[in-house]
Amino acid sequence: MKRLLLASLSALMLSGCATEVERAPSSLPIPESWRQQVGPHAAPEAQWWQAFGDNQLNRLVEQALQHNSDILIARSRVDQYRAQLRAAQGDNFPTLSAGVAATHQRALSSATGEPYESAVFQGLLQSSYDVDLWGSRSSSIRATQATLDAQRAAASAAELTVASSVASGYLSLCALDEQLRVTEATLATRENSLKLAQRQFEAGYTSRLEWMQAASEYQTAKAQVPQLQHQIVQQENALSVLVGMNPRAIARNSQFDHIRPQTLPALLPSQLLNRRPDIVQAQRQLLAADASLDSAKAQLLPSLNLTASGTLQSSHLHELLANPFRLWSIGGSVLAPLLNREALTAQVDVAMASRNQALYGYEKVVRNAFSEVDDAMDAIRRSEQQLTELEQQARFVAEAYRIAHNRYQNGYASYLDELDAQRTLFTTQLNIVSVKNTLLLAQIDLYRALGGGWQG
Repeated sequence: MKRLLLASLSALMLSGCATEVERAPSSLPIPESWRQQVGPHAAPEAQWWQAFGDNQLNRLVEQALQHNSDILIARSRVDQYRAQLRAAQGDNFPTLSAGVAATHQRALSSATGEPYESAVFQGLLQSSYDVDLWGSRSSSIRATQATLDAQRAAASAAELTVASSVASGYLSLCALDEQLRVTEATLATRENSLKLAQRQFEAGYTSRLEWMQAASEYQTAKAQVPQLQHQIVQQENALSVLVGMNPRAIARNSQFDHIRPQTLPALLPSQLLNRRPDIVQAQRQLLAADASLDSAKAQLLPSLNLTASGTLQSSHLHELLANPFRLWSIGGSVLAPLLNREALTAQVDVAMASRNQALYGYEKVVRNAFSEVDDAMDAIRRSEQQLTELEQQARFVAEAYRIAHNRYQNGYASYLDELDAQRTLFTTQLNIVSVKNTLLLAQIDLYRALGGGWQG
């Protein structure tokens, strides 16, 4: 009869495993290559930022990895989930509790009516264990382990993001320094032009119009200096906070020309994205969701609990441990959910929906990763082309300015010719700095998109 009852309950619980939410299938095709046939081909670099060959940049990134608040928070969260894993693993063992009780009382004897005193010392040892018949607890432990792995990947993602942000901020700061240098050099040139225009006007060789035009161009360049200086201070402050310092000046390379863009190698397996921390995190979250789903399904099935207890008592404390157990019990129970089946089934639906969300999130992360790599590689290729053309233009413009300046000094041309060449040269020089910085930042984006560098 008991076996028939247990079999009936098991069949009833198994039938309750059917849920309303269906498992979503994966729909993520992995391309074998990127849109652009260029890119990395080797293992990631642990310290990819050192490839730029700037000691000040290396120092800043190392400092940020030690003191950045986001990284410290992520690492502390790993410690939290590691402790939660230990707690989940600890629940997989039997519980064992022990206790000692002592009573001393004065009562009246029912036989004589006289008062009497008695002392009783009692010891208790009790153990209980829920047998993991259907793997609910082991699935929960697997889910916790996968969640811990996801948090470790999240900490790695934070480190990659911070290192990329520091590198981008540092190179942008160096680019601002170069823009300020170009502006100050142009300002000095326009100051000389202004003095020349004033002398020629006072000597009667030119009109007042050319003098005023020279003064206007000088003020235009001079007005850009405070704006660039403010941007430099802002960038220094942002970098200071990023590396865990109070706002201060940042030591850096004073020669932007010495920071050269890197040359990308030629091969490109799409499997490189497997090392991206955010993809690893999404994978582990999906594994955790699958394990949580298995645990929720197991809750629908009957559970088996084993218990054992023993007590002993004595009127003398020193005899308590010497006596054997006077009372003991060993038993077991099988519990099957009946009235709360709807709630447990709903929990399975919740777990299934969470698992589907984790799958969709994983696919989204992977697709975004492919898009980011393609974007960075295309930006590198286009910026390299643009920089080459601008450098060629700068050589032509510099020669045109030299000719216009000599013709103006010798009285063969008006100041407007020199002014036009000077403006073009200044704009071209600033564009070269901007495009070179864009190229460097695109290479950092590629490092980040690949989860590391591409040098072997």
